[in-house]
Amino acid sequence: MNDKAPEVKVPALIKPGEDFLIRTKAWHPMETGWRKDHEGKTVPRNRIRTFTCTFNGQEVVTSDWHSGVSENPYFTFHARVPGAGTFEFAWVADDGTTYRQSATVAVASA
Repeated sequence: MNDKAPEVKVPALIKPGEDFLIRTKAWHPMETGWRKDHEGKTVPRNRIRTFTCTFNGQEVVTSDWHSGVSENPYFTFHARVPGAGTFEFAWVADDGTTYRQSATVAVASA
């Protein structure tokens, strides 16, 4: 991954029971290990293999990524939560490196 931290967009305030969109972007080359560089040498494999999102410790979504995922993957999904709390996001690379990000959400009174 490059020096840019992963980005997440979560609404800061939601209504009780509201279904909302979460957007994530990881800045990563996602090299498959199949491409050749300008000298004809194989570019080493370097990709994110797993994405996980939890809310207050409960798994919301997990996804296994393979060679078809493009550079700087953008991943969106919908969520509905029972109350205010914190989302934790983790991207795990082939080499075991884990990139983390978090976001909090508040619930408006009814």
